[in-house]
Amino acid sequence: MGVNTSAPGPHAWAVYLLECSDGRVYTGIARDPEKRYAQHAAGKGARFTRSNPPQRLLGWVWVESKSAALKLEIAWKRLPRAERVAALRAQ
Repeated sequence: MGVNTSAPGPHAWAVYLLECSDGRVYTGIARDPEKRYAQHAAGKGARFTRSNPPQRLLGWVWVESKSAALKLEIAWKRLPRAERVAALRAQ
């Protein structure tokens, strides 16, 4: 998980990964990934995580803007699960 939990700048966004109960990995973006994970865990997140509750927050990476976060999210969603997790760990 990210060591520095607060955003490094006023416009920074995080791309985060959640491991869900069915073993799949959910990829999303947020300004506060820990708060967003709590929302997912409470059943108030995305439709996917309401039907596949998250088991743990795998981690996140900070990027400089929402636009950059959306682009990275799309790129990671195209990767198989193992490659997505490896990409997170490589950051």
